[in-house]
This record gives sequence, structure tokens and C-alpha cells, in this order.
Amino acid sequence: MRIMVLRLGHRLPRDERVTTHVCLTSRAFGAEGVIYSGQKDNSLEASVKRISDNWGGKFSIDYEAKPIARIEKMKKDGWAVAHLTMYGMPLPEKVGEIAGKGRILVVVGAEKVPAEVYQLADFNIAIGNQPHSEIAALAITLDRLQGGKELERAFQSNFGGASISLEPAEKGKKIRKA
Repeated sequence: MRIMVLRLGHRLPRDERVTTHVCLTSRAFGAEGVIYSGQKDNSLEASVKRISDNWGGKFSIDYEAKPIARIEKMKKDGWAVAHLTMYGMPLPEKVGEIAGKGRILVVVGAEKVPAEVYQLADFNIAIGNQPHSEIAALAITLDRLQGGKELERAFQSNFGGASISLEPAEKGKKIRKA
């Protein structure tokens, strides 16, 4: 399964931390990369690249000035679009269908999401119908799509080439440097 994440409407300085966490969560939970729209943020891009270089694996970050056009192009290229919204259908009812698509673009909003996104989405998905964090929604969705495999130790092999790694520890921190 291939997964990309589209973060809509990044705003400086308001969304710096949240968008960074969208990227970190996407990377840790098995997405190939993040595309973000809104305000271009070279600092965000440098930070994500530095994390990927240090902690290993292949992960991309790309800026898109026209996210609707990008969604349309990805759909034409065979990607299914799963838009995370508290107004959508419950994730447990659709997760199997979404996972079966093979290539999935997960859309995460920031500012008011344009109506076109709801229309273009193959799936408007909710992890709950109460206000919640888009980061939590993303983590739960990526976990469910992959059946929890991204939490297994074997998944860590996806992060080869790291200059920093952690060794699991009951107490304290065990950090290894390459």
C-alpha cells in the first residue's frame, strides 16, 4: 500500500507546530511523504528533511500552491482520496474499502476546507463526530489502514540509513548513533 498525506492550508506562524506534527506522524506511521499547501514554509521543509536524514528512511515533503489541481491529478493517476473530517463516515465502516485501493491520498485540513475537497474525495472519513485533533485523526487512520503493522519492530527496517536510532528501554533513554 502506498500512502501520501496532503495538508491543506498551512498558515504561518499559526500552523508551524501542527503541520510539523502532521509530517512527523505521517512519517512514523508509514506514509511516503507529505504535500502541503497554503503558505510556503522553507523552515518546515528543512526541518522535515533534517529529521528524515537523521532518523533514516525515505520520506518526502513537497509544497503545492494549487491543492485542488493536485488532488485531481492524483485521482487521474489512480490514487484514492480519503479526506479526514468530523462530518464524514465512521472510519471503521470504510477502512477495508479504503485500504483495498492500494494508493491513498489522505487529506488533512487546517483552515476551512474548500467544498471541492469534499466533492473530490472518494471517502470523507471521520474518526469521531466530535471536535478533535487532525493529528490524532491522521494517526488513527494510518494505523487502521495498515492494521497496526507500523507499530511492530519489523516496520523499523523502513528507516534504514539512520544516523540516530532508539533502542527500546523499560526506563531511561538508549540512543544509538551510527
